[in-house]
Amino acid sequence: MKMSRHPELHRNNRIGWLRAAVLGANDGIVSVAGLLVGMTSAHADQQTVLLAGVAGLSAGAMSMAAGEYVSVSSQADTERADRLREEQELVEFPKEELDELTRIYVARGLAPELARQCAVALTGHDALGAHLRDELGITDELTAQPLQAAVVSAFAFGVGALIPVLVAAFTPVGWSLIAIVFSTIASLVFLGGLSASVGGAPILTGSFRVAFWGVVAMAVTYAIGLLFGISVA
Repeated sequence: MKMSRHPELHRNNRIGWLRAAVLGANDGIVSVAGLLVGMTSAHADQQTVLLAGVAGLSAGAMSMAAGEYVSVSSQADTERADRLREEQELVEFPKEELDELTRIYVARGLAPELARQCAVALTGHDALGAHLRDELGITDELTAQPLQAAVVSAFAFGVGALIPVLVAAFTPVGWSLIAIVFSTIASLVFLGGLSASVGGAPILTGSFRVAFWGVVAMAVTYAIGLLFGISVA
């Protein structure tokens, strides 16, 4: 039987690197901008502000890489352990595993007879793949990739953090605070819209969500700078 096809555009294969990129860029912009806002409101001179920004960029990028690698490696270890356990169960309890797959398809809406036929057919084709996908939700497209997550997150953090640092470096001292705040908000709006567009989500919602929490973070650090700041000029 000849089956017709129509073009489809799905974005779930982007989830791994997109999550790491958005998290890294957002954290880079917000954390370093917040740091610079706090330093500026505490009346630190421009050289001190820039030193803090560069230090925050460097340390933050390394921290993001290490954190992403460790956390995603833990996910990969769990997936690997589940795969090995499922392989063993398919060897030791083939009938029970077939019954389990049948129950899964029944729960998803298939009639028991049809569910059994599907379970038998998929078990014969790729038993392990069927159980990983339909029982555990593990697929090749969405499997954890620690190195990819670490590299993407660190790079995105550095790019995001570089924005407030460059603004602080090239803006006159009296205008640096306003420039950092507005450039950060603009960057977060753009980041939120871009990530939403790439992921197929509403652009306005993504922009607002990212920008809102960035504004909150800067407001908190600004208040802390005013509370504890002293002039070092």
